[in-house]
Amino acid sequence: MNAPLSILEAPDIDRIMTRMAYEILETHKGAENCALIGIQTRGVYLANRIQAGILKAEGFSIPTGGMDITLYRDDWTLISPNPVVKATDIPFSVDGKQIVLVDDVLFTGRTIRAAMDSVVDFGRPDRIELAVLVDRGFRELPIQADYVGKFLKTTRAQRVNVLLSEHDGADRVVIEQEVPNEQ
Repeated sequence: MNAPLSILEAPDIDRIMTRMAYEILETHKGAENCALIGIQTRGVYLANRIQAGILKAEGFSIPTGGMDITLYRDDWTLISPNPVVKATDIPFSVDGKQIVLVDDVLFTGRTIRAAMDSVVDFGRPDRIELAVLVDRGFRELPIQADYVGKFLKTTRAQRVNVLLSEHDGADRVVIEQEVPNEQ
């Protein structure tokens, strides 16, 4: 297997999160009616970082939650025979809110479709937007992010790994070549 190719390091990710917080503020002319929902696992940490950036810029904290979409996926039985379902914590009403879903990597769009289905089970938001750290293309569904940290040109045989200090001990984005299973 080839050594991972480093794409983003901690300072790059910090700048991207700050920019995304300002882009959300600019788009919404403030963020009084906005809320962030991070998709488990790393999307939750990124949502918290965006929330901190908005707090620093505007002096108020917007509602932030996290969700697990495992059982909303149309392919969950293919991923694992025994999926691990993590916590969903949305401590606010989504009704009438401008929801920004936050995830680490946008690839096929299936995770985001599942997240939208999950949000609607909580109520009727005014709008749902998407913020992602990395958009790597290869969409299977017509889903596009409103806020993108970095667009990466990859192949289907590559894997984009996002490492975050809250979960992995360091901030970094790398591309690895997938190795086919040998039987």
